[in-house]
Amino acid sequence: MSKDFGTVGVVGLGYIGLPTAAILADHGVQTFGVDVSPGTVEAVNRGEVPFVEPGLREVLKRAVEGGKLIASLNVPAADAYIIAVPTPFTSSRSADLSFIEAAARSIAPQLRGGELLILESTSPPGATDHMRDVVLAARPDLAEQDLLVAHCPERVLPGKIMDEMVTNDRIIGGVTSEAAVAARELYSTFCTGELLLTDAKTAEMAKLTENSFRDVNIAFANELSVICERIGVDVWELIELANHHPRVNILQPGPGVGGHCIAVDPWFIVDSAPEESNLIRTARETNDAKPDWVLGQILRAIDAGSAASVVALFGLSFKPNIDDLRESPALQIASRLADRRPNAELLAVEPHIEELPSSLSSCENVSLVRTEEALAAADILVLLVDHDVFKSLSRSQLTGKTIIDSRGIWR
Repeated sequence: MSKDFGTVGVVGLGYIGLPTAAILADHGVQTFGVDVSPGTVEAVNRGEVPFVEPGLREVLKRAVEGGKLIASLNVPAADAYIIAVPTPFTSSRSADLSFIEAAARSIAPQLRGGELLILESTSPPGATDHMRDVVLAARPDLAEQDLLVAHCPERVLPGKIMDEMVTNDRIIGGVTSEAAVAARELYSTFCTGELLLTDAKTAEMAKLTENSFRDVNIAFANELSVICERIGVDVWELIELANHHPRVNILQPGPGVGGHCIAVDPWFIVDSAPEESNLIRTARETNDAKPDWVLGQILRAIDAGSAASVVALFGLSFKPNIDDLRESPALQIASRLADRRPNAELLAVEPHIEELPSSLSSCENVSLVRTEEALAAADILVLLVDHDVFKSLSRSQLTGKTIIDSRGIWR
């Protein structure tokens, strides 16, 4: 790596920032991690991972013990900065760039000129330019040419981040061609995939396009499941048969779409071009409606049973085998069910967390239990997330129960 970028500051030590910092440090780069949470900073400096991600703990521990990764609450001087902070959407479903703006302002006092600033946060078109403008507004003594600014969106799957961050191809979009080349040099220290250079706005749209493509395909499967329920067809068998066509590959339906990417990113495109993004909007609305459709199935099962129904909800995370609850449709279903049926006893089964999230912990009728306890106590079993541990349950363990299977693994 060029000596010009011998130290790197990673701002935001969440699901993407912390693995990025750990991998950089593990590849010999002196890395400074920055986060607003004292608990996160303290945990990282102890070599502890504040969330579940296979392989991260070992790499982090090695990096911290080797002195290559140091976390703090304050932004230090560095040769390059990677910004990996949240980009949620507002109530009007436009991008909330306040975290990016705050990160930019925290970095600005440390700049001397010549630094590389990389925005990794998934962002709407123009966000990278906006970040640069925020920095320059805070530092009027600097000119545009004094900074190298780029957008390099993450493209990793939770649960496989430590592998995919190294092996996946990487899109690198520079505000200038010089910035793109500099960012490529930095990522080449650990990335073995192809490094694809473009401009910043195209890089921003690339990430949004990838997740919108997936969202549209999931929406087709989810809509198909609703249609099949209406006409009395097994959607899982139908998809299996249809996928025998050599040019058909229908995805599997579920209770909705969660996570901070697929459930959010398409709205950034819709917000950027509302009149031209009809298909993307419709797909998002279809997937957003699926949790309520599943909720309706549960409510009907409760109303058809006894007044003392006990409902077990298997899975709260947004995807299998992780503890990430962001935008989780399973969590939405559980929360709405607790509100709609306060007299029903709800048993949440989520083996990857140790306590209920705040949206459920205040509900008197919800408790977090182990799989065995739920199977013994509940008369209605609702499969919301296809964790491996749930796939291994035998048919005899489900006998005599009302089954609502949103993932098709208990058929």
